[in-house]
Parts: sequence; structure tokens; C-alpha cells
Amino acid sequence: MNEILNLAVDIAERAGTLLLDRPAKLDIDTKSSDIDIVTQMDRASEKLIVDAILAARPDDGIIGEEGADRPSKSGYTWVIDPIDGTVNYFYNMHGWSVSIAVKDDKGPIVGVVYAPTLNSMYTATRDGGAFLNGAPIKCNDPVELNRAMISTGFHYREEIRKLEVEQFNRLILKVRDIRRNGSAALDICHVAAGFVDGYYEIGLHPWDRDAADLIASEAGAKVTVHQLPKGELTIAAGPHLHQLLSANLLG
Repeated sequence: MNEILNLAVDIAERAGTLLLDRPAKLDIDTKSSDIDIVTQMDRASEKLIVDAILAARPDDGIIGEEGADRPSKSGYTWVIDPIDGTVNYFYNMHGWSVSIAVKDDKGPIVGVVYAPTLNSMYTATRDGGAFLNGAPIKCNDPVELNRAMISTGFHYREEIRKLEVEQFNRLILKVRDIRRNGSAALDICHVAAGFVDGYYEIGLHPWDRDAADLIASEAGAKVTVHQLPKGELTIAAGPHLHQLLSANLLG
């Protein structure tokens, strides 16, 4: 695991260096909707990550947000998001990240989420704890709902945003405050580090959450995924708050 972790950290740092050299003009394409965007830097970052993985571990599988999928021959699969928070990156805002997980048939064994503009490297290995820039981290627990700082994100599809508005309106009167930062991977890592108390969002993909879910779980948080009629709802928080959040979001 340490060998794979070190490789994932090195690749994430190299991708971060590439992305920090941001061109003056970004070429924009859309995906699921007009506001779901991808840039040439998403693709360049994914290519760098994939090439580096295959150079070191040619038999490993890959699942990538921008389509770089290949089956595993080794039993290990890398799940990569070359820029989590592309809209932040497009506006040249801090808070985007590079997310890299490695999983076996039981789930993630390594998680790395790197936010170069925040000088933050989150890492975890299965049963090995969670770390921020090498220092151990733990989630906040117990936290009552009326004292909770919660983070969330909003989907690109209008019909799901309507559901999110309903969830937001139910929670905003019951919690300390709500934040929307723009990178799901970082939001879940912020739960792990205690920078927020809990997080929820509809519509995450494996590349959004696999690395961060391991980091949060290793930091003592409970992370669950619930199937709703219009998508999957991810909830992450310390065990006590997780129960309260789940009751409000799923009730």
C-alpha cells in the first residue's frame, strides 16, 4: 500500500504542477448540460495521470472522469478525477483538486486528494489512518445538528437542483451554516479534517468520492451512499451527526 500511495502522491503532485500553469485562454466543451464543462486542462491532466500509472503499473485498471477507462489485469484499479472542481478552475478560483484512488475487490485501499492552490495534500490507506500534509486528522464528533457547519454541492441538472433546494430549505433552519465550495472531493476531505462537520450531495460519481471517502472513513467519519429516485445521495459526517443528517435528508 505504501508503494502505491507514494506513486499516487507523486502523480497527483505532477498533475497539480501541470494545472497550476494555467493558460490564459481555456477551451470549453460541455458534457451533461450547458453548465457541466470540461477544459483542455482536464484532458491534459488525465493524460499525464494515465501515462504515469501505466508506465509504473501497466497491468492496473483505470476509471477516469474524461473517459480513460481500461480493465484491470492485476486486481487493482485507479479511479481518477483530473480536476475536481472544474468550474472553480475555469474561474481561476482556489479550491479545485486532483483526486486519485486505488481500489481492489473490497474497495479503496489508497486515497489521495491534492489541492495545490491550498497547499493541501490529503492521504489515506485502508486501516492506516488519514493525513493532511503528513499530520494525522480526525473528524469532529459528536456534533449536534444545530451546531453543525455543513457543506454541499449542486447538480448540473435542473430537476435535481429542485430537489436540492428542498433539502437546503429543510436544513438551513436547523444547522449552524451551510457552505458550497465547489469540489466534492475536498468537501469530504474537509469533513475528515474537521474544517466542516458534515457534507451531503446528490449525483457524485466514483471519481468524485472514492479517494475522499477513504480519507474521511479513516478519519473516523461515516460515509454512506443512498439511492434516491433521481440519483445517489452521499452523506459524510461523524457518526452522531451522520445519524441526524440522514434523518433530515432521507426522512
